Amino acid sequence: MKQSPMESRAAMQQAFASGLERLLQQPGLGSYILVHANASFDAEIYQSLKSQLGRRFDQHAEYCRLTLSEGRELVGAADDNLVFLKLMAIGFEGVHAAEFRNEADWELQFNHIRAFRPSRMTSEPALGISRPFDPNGFHFNKPFLRREAFWRGDLHGVEVELMYNKFPFVPMHCLLVPDRTRRLPQLLTRKYHDYVWELAERLWSGLPGVGIAYNSFAAFASVNHLHFQLFIRPQPLPLMGDHWRHNGGERDYPLNCEIYESAAEAWQRIESLHRSEISYNLIYQPGRLYCIPRKRQGSYQHQPWTRGFAWYELAGGFTTFSRSDFDTLDADAIIHELVKLRP
Repeated sequence: MKQSPMESRAAMQQAFASGLERLLQQPGLGSYILVHANASFDAEIYQSLKSQLGRRFDQHAEYCRLTLSEGRELVGAADDNLVFLKLMAIGFEGVHAAEFRNEADWELQFNHIRAFRPSRMTSEPALGISRPFDPNGFHFNKPFLRREAFWRGDLHGVEVELMYNKFPFVPMHCLLVPDRTRRLPQLLTRKYHDYVWELAERLWSGLPGVGIAYNSFAAFASVNHLHFQLFIRPQPLPLMGDHWRHNGGERDYPLNCEIYESAAEAWQRIESLHRSEISYNLIYQPGRLYCIPRKRQGSYQHQPWTRGFAWYELAGGFTTFSRSDFDTLDADAIIHELVKLRP
């Protein structure tokens, strides 16, 4: 895993898809769930893997039926076992591909498999905006997660691992984990802020539409191990629309979105948020950072149609987990939910 696949979109797509195909042959329910979830989000990948997915689904389902009928415990992580049993309940053909629609200024998606995702620490009320790294908790150094990385190596001076997002919600969604073995908590430092700022600029020529997002602790980061979320979108996020005041337009966004065009100025603001213990979500694009201060998770009550708002939701994209919510959710309900996050 020497040469980075991020020099071009074609190379990235090839590395992403071939990694999923390899992972599908691995034992265990967790690997299968990751591949099925990523394939369900990308029609081209799904078509190329559908027959293999179907065969593996049947094999895993038979294992589960036989094991449980004999009164034995399923091998593997309890979360993965539960997710796969839910998939069995609806059947292979019953799993819907991700669907999208626009609702006024907002992007909605119906993400069937993501509805089964375990909450991990996003279900916990958070005190403060940081917590020490916990070697006994869930983190990216777990041995079984090594196969979920589709590239690792030196990326512009930093040792980086690119891992699949097990339950994706944006195109080419992966986790960018810098210096994984240093066991850094999810607390942004100047070093990694400057690195990601420069990385977004360097990647754009080969990967137009690339973005790098960051959820601070207590802003629905699901793992307390330093990581960023990389994605490639052919169209801008709703937050980036020209009609919003923060982009020079005439309409107010429901939240205070701050834009910085200097890495140093942006870091001064992030430091001030740390001092004030205010959580935030960030989106890096070339020469620009979108920064949204927000209330901590657990300090407000969100509606049942959402599991909580992280960077994608604050950028105007919303994942729904039922067909009825996807069909009926309207702009007023979305705005009402967003304003709850004003710090």
